[in-house]
Amino acid sequence: MLAALPAAAEYAHVRGARLYYEVHGATDAPPLVLLHGGMHSAAASFAKQIPEFARTRRVIAIEQMGHGHSPDVAGRALSYEGMTEDTAAVLRHIGIREADVVGWSNGGQIALRLAFTHPDLVRRVVASGVGFGASPAMRARLAAADVTAFFPAAQAEYAKVSPDGAAHWKVLGEKCRAMWADATWGFTAAELGRVARPVLIAAGDRDSSGVEEAVRVFRAIPKAQPYIVPWTGHATFAERAEWMNRVVEEFVTRAAPR
Repeated sequence: MLAALPAAAEYAHVRGARLYYEVHGATDAPPLVLLHGGMHSAAASFAKQIPEFARTRRVIAIEQMGHGHSPDVAGRALSYEGMTEDTAAVLRHIGIREADVVGWSNGGQIALRLAFTHPDLVRRVVASGVGFGASPAMRARLAAADVTAFFPAAQAEYAKVSPDGAAHWKVLGEKCRAMWADATWGFTAAELGRVARPVLIAAGDRDSSGVEEAVRVFRAIPKAQPYIVPWTGHATFAERAEWMNRVVEEFVTRAAPR
């Protein structure tokens, strides 16, 4: 019988940042880490997953610097490398090892990077809406884009919970835009080839990241499986929660490594 653990909200002081995380579920259940999308909080990304997964797992939902309840750090740019190291530091702060890591969009990129930079922290990975990096077309679109207009629901959530205040949304947007428009972010095939854990690569069939890009990522990872979600855009976990929840649960509990 699992020992019930009420949801707990804490801050970890790591690498010069003060990062918020929530723990849901049971103390003696296997750990499952949720990594949110860019400009979203954990709740905005995984409102339909946290209660479901917490029935059988110890769910750890981490919010990156400047996102959700985590304050921004003045003068520090956002980067996938930095957020990966922050995530690893939070997990070590909590005492988590060999966790199943589920990430969407930004969180998916972090989850995959975590798997080849800190393999001791990762048991399996589910990553949705990921890619090798910014294409020239994407960089051109983002060059002068106001990305704060892309996520109205996330903006409303941010205004309620951010310790930096609602006006800081513009600052976060510019940090995200600069990161997404940078030609240097992403993976190499050699880096993904180092991922030794089982991985599920998901994408909506109308995903803005592109089905072809998801397939490229899947093919670069030795123990990967693809899951293309029909009639779905980038927000797979929000749009198709019932499907995603079932497939994630199946993958992390029953699927055997190849």
